[in-house]
Amino acid sequence: MSSAILKSPWRLFISGCLTIFAGSLLAYLVQTSGDITIKDVRFTGNNGQTLSALLYIPPNASARTPAPGVLAVHGYINSREVQAPFAIELARRGYVVLALDQSGHGYSDGPAFSNGFGGPAALRYLRSLDLVDKDNIGMEGHSMGGWTVLAAAAAMPDAYKSIVLQGSSTGSGMAGPGTPDWPRNVAVVFAQFDEFAPLMWEVPKGSQVADSNKLKALFDTEATVDIGRVYGSIADGNARVLHNPPVTHPGNHISHTAVQHTIDWFAQTLEHDPIEGPSSRNLEGQIWFFKEVGTLIAFVGFLMLMLGSMRGLLTLPVFAPLAQAPGSVAWQVRGKRWWVVAVLSAIIPVATFYPFMGFGAGLISASSLLPQGISNQVMFWAIANAVLLTGLGLVVKADKVSFSVISWQSKGVLALLFALSTVLIAYSSLLLADYFFKVDFRFWFVGLKLLSVDQFQAMLVYLIPFTLFFMLSLRALHGGLSVAGDSRRYQYVSNAMVMAGGFIVFLLAQYGSLFLGGQLLTPAQPLNTIVMIQFAPLLLMVSVISTCAWRHTGSYVPGALINGMWVSWYIVAGQASQAV
Repeated sequence: MSSAILKSPWRLFISGCLTIFAGSLLAYLVQTSGDITIKDVRFTGNNGQTLSALLYIPPNASARTPAPGVLAVHGYINSREVQAPFAIELARRGYVVLALDQSGHGYSDGPAFSNGFGGPAALRYLRSLDLVDKDNIGMEGHSMGGWTVLAAAAAMPDAYKSIVLQGSSTGSGMAGPGTPDWPRNVAVVFAQFDEFAPLMWEVPKGSQVADSNKLKALFDTEATVDIGRVYGSIADGNARVLHNPPVTHPGNHISHTAVQHTIDWFAQTLEHDPIEGPSSRNLEGQIWFFKEVGTLIAFVGFLMLMLGSMRGLLTLPVFAPLAQAPGSVAWQVRGKRWWVVAVLSAIIPVATFYPFMGFGAGLISASSLLPQGISNQVMFWAIANAVLLTGLGLVVKADKVSFSVISWQSKGVLALLFALSTVLIAYSSLLLADYFFKVDFRFWFVGLKLLSVDQFQAMLVYLIPFTLFFMLSLRALHGGLSVAGDSRRYQYVSNAMVMAGGFIVFLLAQYGSLFLGGQLLTPAQPLNTIVMIQFAPLLLMVSVISTCAWRHTGSYVPGALINGMWVSWYIVAGQASQAV
């Protein structure tokens, strides 16, 4: 590659492409280690529902030599990819694994919660595969995924041999109550710092799960359940064991210990001859985390690619009219008034998060036009905060900022094409990563996925309010908090702290309380707190993209349009649809 290209405005674009390739390749090599084959499958469920899954096939599995099978299911507002740690390690040990997108999630038809969450149909499909030993099938589910496999167990009580409930429970209004005889051979892996302890097992803290009356009924004991002790009989189908790893509810996904407990339970309860390779009980033999590292590297490359695309596109004649340095600034120095505005701008979105998410749930029901419940809540929060932040700028006056003029009569359409081109380039990179490597861009449950046709149609509707949010909030950011003399680095850091700093500080306080005292500061808000975790990295990315666009166009509009498009894509592709 010539030095001229590396020194060109496209060098960041090229670096982003290489980073995406390296991360995606690493993830692919890890998830296919040991000659594992991964297939993207679709099958028909109850009432004509189309369900989606990833099928992990080890080399020992064939029609002549069927292997034991495992149905693995993610939790609420997650997708099949989140089950990768369990799927990778089980497949490497000789199990055929079906990682399901439950109803209304990922690429499975909605609505969410319908047809037993898709569990019964998925178990039937797994049993229909000629390379699966139908007498040796286990099921593993995290959170609502636990209720999915319990629905399958209720519908087909003789079609499986054992279950692992990860951060999940029997009963809870979503599954049948656990008894000494149902479900069959259960391992409960419930975290010491699980945010859902009151809902799942009716105890204040996850570390107290062994004293749960619900759990005692499942284990057929009146005494505190002994962690790690196997109760009952595997041969009789009434075996039970409890594990209590020191992680959080979503932390079960990225816990070597939680994965190991799953491996151990299926090794005890399913009959099979392990393939040559990792020991079934070798904690150090797990390699799945490197897949998470690979997709994280690819996600970083995605951000680099967008930044490089913006800078490169502005050198083309068609977009050159947009290229302009910022003009005036709002503040000559960072005085007390600047700090007041900055701190309030960081605090207000966090302070309003729980109440506005609650208002959004009550005011905007899922419908064919706006089918996603959590997306509707976030939409309400976003619009309300855009109005509040705009009002803050009107109350606390700063010097008027002269933005680069982008009127819809002149440069507005050009700015829209510029934003669309940037996002299409980024989307194409994910298409290629999915096609060649069967990966998306993610770390943990923060993942950027391709859109289905239905999701794309929904995104076009959500795009309007989310773009409005970014138009107002980013105008307030660059028009109300820009400071004369700031270096490039200071601009990026300052804007990132204003947009994401409040969430980062609050989440540190939330989880400091959880780890030190066993409960969140807001114990009644476990789901929204987990949703909030995604806001920190997303708003950091938004601030970087917006600052880059503002520095190179002198306007908040291109950055707002780009962020409106890719964040709408991110949200809709990753959320559950409660309506169809």
